[in-house]
Amino acid sequence: MALSVDIIMKRQKFCLAVKFEAKEEIMGVLGASGCGKSMTLKCIAGIEKPDSGKIILNGRTLFDAAKKINLPPQERSVGYLFQNYALFPHMTVEENILAGIRQKDKQAQLARYSKIFYLTGLEKRYPKELSGGQQQRVALARIFASEPEIMMLDEPFSALDSYLKWQVELELADILKEYQNTVLFVSHNRDEVYRFCDRVAVISQGNLECVSTKEAVFHNPETLAAAKLTGCKNHSRIERLSNDTVEAIDWGLTLRVTNSISQDVSYIGIRAHDLKLANDETVENTFEFEIVQCIEDTFSFILMVKHQKATLGNNALLRVEVSKEIWRQVSCDRQRIYLTLPEEKLFLLKA
Repeated sequence: MALSVDIIMKRQKFCLAVKFEAKEEIMGVLGASGCGKSMTLKCIAGIEKPDSGKIILNGRTLFDAAKKINLPPQERSVGYLFQNYALFPHMTVEENILAGIRQKDKQAQLARYSKIFYLTGLEKRYPKELSGGQQQRVALARIFASEPEIMMLDEPFSALDSYLKWQVELELADILKEYQNTVLFVSHNRDEVYRFCDRVAVISQGNLECVSTKEAVFHNPETLAAAKLTGCKNHSRIERLSNDTVEAIDWGLTLRVTNSISQDVSYIGIRAHDLKLANDETVENTFEFEIVQCIEDTFSFILMVKHQKATLGNNALLRVEVSKEIWRQVSCDRQRIYLTLPEEKLFLLKA
């Protein structure tokens, strides 16, 4: 059982072009706001119609532009959790759940899903009388009750206050264990995607940048867009000097890398927590930097540093994250510092 998506859709100046497959897994769809994540889900659900391509779910063709197949939403067996949950405001909790149940023994199914989603005792309440977390559970119960072949969660925590978010996330993780089919988990939050998903598809400006395991995407993103979306704030244009050496133009650094440098690579990146404090420049890829700014964060210090040969511009500064304990031992009053950019922590990026 699997989902196969290969579609193109143009809307004014925006073009969505995505091609991926999802198995019986929780697959993340990561991207910034407005990149096409929700549009992709709406195409799968039948709410939007692509201009070309195919969508196949478990061997059933949901959409095929060439064959003029476009099943209506009610025939697709797709469960779609909208960002605002889309509960029927004039219906009680039990009425909302019953709306999704297809089996004949509706009351037994209602009792079952009320128990699974911790809604027992709330059946007679209306959506406006529920907390954000309770509303989400009702929406999920309605989706589960319809027994869809695929579940799609669109920014499932965006409507929650921060103090509710973690508890609801834990509850959702337990609930999804009950579901054995494909789940598409859409978010712009890299941490949510990493905690929930097995594989990740990265979308940037309507284009699918990469699809891989979450470990591969986060530890070695293939493109500049993927690096940014997974939280990498340090990236520089490069000039290739040899098979294993580059000039990081924005940083003003000559760096040795572990992998051979292909012709289609044009950027280099490193995560803030991967830069290491050093005593001098005797270690490979170690340089002296000026500390431009030192910011105390909740559990660490964030250093904005610059090499003397760096170019002008935002990318000239490197962001470094150091634990409070280590930085206080080093001395937070110093103006210059030696830092190592380990070869194995650098990643080469396509534009």
